[in-house]
Amino acid sequence: MYAIIKTGGKQYKVAQGDSIQVELLNADVDSTVQFDKVLMLNDGGKVKIGTPYLAKATVSGKVLSCGRGEKIRVLKFKRRKRYTRRIGHRQSFAKVEITQISH
Repeated sequence: MYAIIKTGGKQYKVAQGDSIQVELLNADVDSTVQFDKVLMLNDGGKVKIGTPYLAKATVSGKVLSCGRGEKIRVLKFKRRKRYTRRIGHRQSFAKVEITQISH
């Protein structure tokens, strides 16, 4: 059984026991989170597709850790204008283990 959920503007294919890295959630470490935006559910060979979401389907998960990713460097440069700008960015994330898929 697997489901496709939407969180943080992205879609993830999840099954029970999977660990996924999503955008930072408003939850503490070792707390339980519910994903109610379930787009599709596959139970064996039975496929349910939402319009846009399935009404009674939820995916539960446990927050394993929170952190920040590697720093990426962004460089803006315009030739012959003496314009150079360097900035960096680190994206925050939460690592979630999927514990239950219910429908």
